[in-house]
Formats: sequence, C-alpha cells, structure tokens
Amino acid sequence: MAYLQELFGQVLSSLLRNKLRSFLTMSGIAWGVASMVLIVAMGDGFKLGQRDRFRQIGENIVILFNGQTEKQAGGRRAGRRIRLTYDDVRDMRAECFLVRNVVAELQNPARATTPFNSGTFSVFGVEPLFSEIRNIPVASGRFLAEKDAGEAARVAVIGDNVRKQLFGDRPVGPGSTLAINGIPYRIVGLMPPKDQNSSYNGLDSDKIFIPYSAMVRDVPPADENFHPGMVSDIIYMPVSLDGWKAARAQAMRVLARNHRFEADDPSAVFIWDTVENAQLVDRIFTSMTMFLGAIAVVTLTLGGVGVMNIMLVSVTERTREIGLRKAVGATRGRILADFLLEGILLAGFSGLAGWAGAYGLSSAVNRLPKQEMFGGLPVSGATTAMAFAALGLIAVASAAWPAWRAASLTPVEALRYER
Repeated sequence: MAYLQELFGQVLSSLLRNKLRSFLTMSGIAWGVASMVLIVAMGDGFKLGQRDRFRQIGENIVILFNGQTEKQAGGRRAGRRIRLTYDDVRDMRAECFLVRNVVAELQNPARATTPFNSGTFSVFGVEPLFSEIRNIPVASGRFLAEKDAGEAARVAVIGDNVRKQLFGDRPVGPGSTLAINGIPYRIVGLMPPKDQNSSYNGLDSDKIFIPYSAMVRDVPPADENFHPGMVSDIIYMPVSLDGWKAARAQAMRVLARNHRFEADDPSAVFIWDTVENAQLVDRIFTSMTMFLGAIAVVTLTLGGVGVMNIMLVSVTERTREIGLRKAVGATRGRILADFLLEGILLAGFSGLAGWAGAYGLSSAVNRLPKQEMFGGLPVSGATTAMAFAALGLIAVASAAWPAWRAASLTPVEALRYER
C-alpha cells in the first residue's frame, strides 16, 4: 500500500511539474480511447440497424422467384420460363436436410369490400408457418392455422392499412367479415401498424393473407398459364447460418431436377438471399469501422508519445534522486519497474477518463428514440477490452524507453548531474 501511495505521488508530481504538457497528453490519450470506443460502437449500431431492417421481412430467409433459363439443359432450349410449384416445396421439405421451414406464397390482386368501403389489395395465399418465417405480427386474434389450410377455410388476416380503408374508425376484430372478389371471408386476425422499409412484394400492412388452398380455389391469378399448384415464390430458412451456402445448393439441385435446368444457371431462379445480404452489409461496416478505428489508434499513439516525453522529462528532473536511490541499494529492476508503472498509471488514468466519457455519451444516445437503420451506440465488453488492450500496449511502449533510461543511470553519474 505504501509503495502504491508513493507511486501515485510521483505520478501527481510529474503532472504538476508539467501542467500544460500533461493536460495535452492526457487529453490525447482520453480522446484516442473515447474515439476508438465510439467508432466501434457506431459500427455495431449500424450493423444492428441493418439487421433490424432485414428482420422486418424475415430473419435469415431466402426467397426464390420464377426465372428464365440462360443455359440449355437436357436438350431444352435456353430462355425457358421456370414456374415454381407446390411440388417443389414438398420435395425441398423431404430432401433438403440443410433447409427448414419451407413455405409457398401465391399472390394476386383482388377487390375487397365491406358495407363501409372497398379497395383493391394484394391477396396472398400462404401457409400457417408463414407468419413465423416472415415475421408477421398479429395484434388481435390469430394467424392462419393448420385446420384452416386443411379445410381451405375462408378466413383472412388483414394488414393495418387494409383495416383502415375498409372499416375506417369503426370497431373491427376477429369474427368481422369482408368479401374478396365477392366471396365472403371471416377475419381471424388483424395486424398492428408495422414499420417497414424493405420488401419484395409490397408492405405487409397493405396485404390480406388467406390459406393457400383457399387462394387456389377462390382467387387464382388471372394468368392463362396458371394451373393449381403453381406458386409466386418459395421462402425457406437454412438450418444454420454456417451452412447457408450448402443449403442453397441443395435447394437449387432439387429445383434444377424438377424443372430440368442446370443447377448453376444464374437466371433460372431469381434468389433474394437475406443471409448473404446481411453478411455483405456486415463486412462493409466492419471494414469502415476498422479504417476509422485505425485513425483512432493513431490518435492514441500520439498520446503515447506525449506520455513518453513527460516520463523523459521526469527522468531528467529526478536524475539525482535516481542516483541517491541506487546509492542506498535500489536495484536496476526496481528503478525500471517504478518508472514503467508510472507511465502505465498516467496512460491508464487518461484512458479510463476517455472510456467513461464515451460510455456516458453512448448511454445518452441510447436513451433517445431509435432512428431508422441505426441501432444506437452499444458499448460491448469486447469493445472495451479492445480499447484497453490497445491502451495497455501503447502505455507499456511509451514508458519502456524512459524507464530503461532511468534504470541505466549509474549512481556516480546521476549524483554528479546538475540541471
């Protein structure tokens, strides 16, 4: 304890003797640590914001759309239209062990009416599992059930904008009815307002969801090539993020076999892979964070140079003291350790102040309403550890030369020194 008190006294003495230089040095180190923490937190915040954006349409999903072949395959010409079917969904469920939660989606605009108003909306024939894959929230009632799908029940889940247009401010809930193309449907669920800045076929709040089996019977697409079993798209989730590429390859092999095209044909099936997109966005923000973090490390290094200068001045001012300590028995190692610890303490206090400032600022920002595509400034344990690891390396490096110089002085040489 006495040793630490003495060490703190020596650090304080060095700071007081070199007030202006000490202030600038400590400010440089504090700013270097703070900027490093804030830059990494900002990068993490943007990544979280982007993940929330992708999560609005579904987390880690892959969407497969009808395409057109570019390559010849099996004697068939290039340029053929590929139309996905529900048989593809069944085969993927049976054969693709790296794929899970496969669902089909059939889309068609239709006229919806109530006694109060009417409008044309996108109607989607989907399966019960669709709500989990696509993150479809239900504020009142429920989503479609397996019984609805099995019986092709005339039930519907409506988006918030659909409710507003068809019912206005009138009370509506499960059990209310509407007509789709003149066919009565019972509402079983209502969606809440949903913020959404990403979509592949319109905002969910503008949609009506009904069972796929009922859609094929009551609201089939007005396409001369349509036949029962065709779908607008297929959505699946990989079993694990590590195997998303292998899962996609499995899915493409099944589709290529079923529709007789080459599995590596880039246009036969259009793929929107949110896993790949999320990883690409993460890499972009990680690269940006690393670049800006390198600038912060440079700032921190300049602060370390200031620590070294203060310590060199301290060694010069305390040369006779060093000589006296050596004359009464202080070892070279003890002198080296003392000055090394002084430099580390000086840098450590400055870095701690910088981290506290950055943490306080990030906490204040995180209390504000979240902005679109920005998840705040999360200061993680990994970020803190990285900042203090960089600070520790720079502190040791900046204090090593002054400490070695102090330890190298001989007692006679040091006692003869006059300022």
